[in-house]
Amino acid sequence: MLDPRLLRAFTAIVDAGSFTLAADRLHMTQSTISQQLARLEDAVGSVLVERSARPVVPTVAGERLLGYARRLLALQREAEAALGDPAGTASIRIGVPEDIIDAAMARTFSDFARRHREIRLDVTAGLSRDLMRRYRGGEFDIAVVKQDEPGADCRAAFPEPLAWFQGVEAPEDWPDPLPLVAFRPGGLYRETMFDRIEREERRWYVVFAASSLHNVLMAVEAGLGLSLLPVSATPGYRLRPYAPFGSEEAIFVALYAWESTGAVSGLVAAMQTALATRSGRRPN
Repeated sequence: MLDPRLLRAFTAIVDAGSFTLAADRLHMTQSTISQQLARLEDAVGSVLVERSARPVVPTVAGERLLGYARRLLALQREAEAALGDPAGTASIRIGVPEDIIDAAMARTFSDFARRHREIRLDVTAGLSRDLMRRYRGGEFDIAVVKQDEPGADCRAAFPEPLAWFQGVEAPEDWPDPLPLVAFRPGGLYRETMFDRIEREERRWYVVFAASSLHNVLMAVEAGLGLSLLPVSATPGYRLRPYAPFGSEEAIFVALYAWESTGAVSGLVAAMQTALATRSGRRPN
């Protein structure tokens, strides 16, 4: 490995055209800078400068090394600057359902990141039950989850209306059994869907299952089947309510956080405002 100190001495000599001027620029004696150049020449096995020339100029081997030396020294400066910059050296771990990161929440994260360059936001999207389990296990600092009833330790909770939807071009009369588009096992709406169908005494089957809300919405839009969906997630998709089933009892979007002070507290407050904007309601 080439010693950066020796490379710096070599480039200074070439740039200054003089051992004396280079030594002054690097705040060292002429004998020291001469020794450093000699050590570099020993390391590469070539003479690097024409010592008798005035000004001093690089040899052919020196010209070849010069570009690499400048790049190596630039990379060293970049590395030193990066290590000296605290940006992104701390993290806040956040778990959220996929549809929670709307425009208001994205702006919340952006505003926070501008004010706190030292903090990196590590956001994980997933199903609420898994997110809550991981939050309780200490994997997240903040969690937003959808629940039938918010826990006593939640920071805020907002109602999330649910309704049945189908694609705008779906048939008026669905065949028997009813095709359902659902989340994979563990999804919050899945069991509610099945319970409602059973109460209606209708036969059913799952025609499409996915872990992504977007994929579920796309499948319903394409006419694969019916699904129970959060009303707030449906704008922008070609869907219409399935009138025979209508709506279901609302669930809650609940915000949890372990810390109540410092930067986390400020982010939690901003996220609460974004969730309130999303729901159009005050926190419970």
